[in-house]
Amino acid sequence: MRYSYSIPILFVIFSIQMRAQSPKFSLQNFYSYDAELAYTVDSIYNTLSNTQKVAQMIITSAGELGKPMSTVKKLAENNSIGGVVFLKGTKKKHTESIQVLNTITANNKTLPLLFSMDAEPSLFASRIKGAKDVGKTIDIKTEAQSDAVVNTINTELREIGVHHNYAPVLDISAHNEAIKSRSYGSNRDSVINLANQFIKCTQEGGIIATAKHFPGHGLVKGDTHKQSVYIDGPLQEVDNYKKIIQDGVLSIMIAHITIQNNKKYSTDGLPSSCSRKIITGLLKEEMGFKGIIISDALNIMKAVTILDNAPLLASKAGCDLILMPQNEQKTIQSILTEMTKDPAYKKQVLQSVKKILRLKVCAGLLQV
Repeated sequence: MRYSYSIPILFVIFSIQMRAQSPKFSLQNFYSYDAELAYTVDSIYNTLSNTQKVAQMIITSAGELGKPMSTVKKLAENNSIGGVVFLKGTKKKHTESIQVLNTITANNKTLPLLFSMDAEPSLFASRIKGAKDVGKTIDIKTEAQSDAVVNTINTELREIGVHHNYAPVLDISAHNEAIKSRSYGSNRDSVINLANQFIKCTQEGGIIATAKHFPGHGLVKGDTHKQSVYIDGPLQEVDNYKKIIQDGVLSIMIAHITIQNNKKYSTDGLPSSCSRKIITGLLKEEMGFKGIIISDALNIMKAVTILDNAPLLASKAGCDLILMPQNEQKTIQSILTEMTKDPAYKKQVLQSVKKILRLKVCAGLLQV
């Protein structure tokens, strides 16, 4: 079933229809209290059913390695997603796909979708085939070099219509099987400084940045795409995020890394992406992160596909955005069902939805 919302047309206008106008809010407003921004978010939120609200948390995939465009279009038509991550593809194909999806949401008067991409320097040329090669993350050594790379990436993302970049990587080693040249290297201070500069430049350019992979994927063995991977003992990389959070990163991605032999933070066999102890206890409460928390991909990575209903577990742990669940509509229904059983969880979900709507307003998807 397709759901639509009814906000007075003079109050909220889709950005797709108003590209010539400057948005009233920017990403820099996300963490600041603004009565008008709060009113805008509440006004949108109050028009949505619980099903529509939960759908805002779901990020599906598109592109050559994602779901078929016919499937993504149906999900958009049925208002079963809040956004799409674009995987491998050409700039022309990505742009055309986004235009098609924007037309669907505009025609159906449903909320615009949040479009994202893993546009790290090391992955950039593979995500947008034919785009300028900006080199590997490991080869970025100065802030000026970082800014030049980010400006190229931001320009391409804006031209395509992407709002959210799942970058940079804060993992401090270039030797991990899954990370390799995606890391800034093994010097902690250099990694933090260069990642922070990447985030600052990205967000000043109007693109949402994402620090990853919390609580740290560099100093472990293995690849969560293939198997369960463990932090054995202390969390050696979690402090990398303190400066990043303090300086205003808007989103953080949670790794599918299991923690063991750690009295305080052991995850009892669950990956961090499904651990309330790590996401809510450590990241939100201890470290004070108030931004958007997104799971790593939940569709093919063996560390989570072995679990029963990992998307629900990720949400219950504290993730705001559920990335690439295998079945979007089943995920929505499982979250809705759990909300009827657990009032505290329902409150948490609705808080996640308000954060997502606030992000969409600040990113210019919704304009007043």
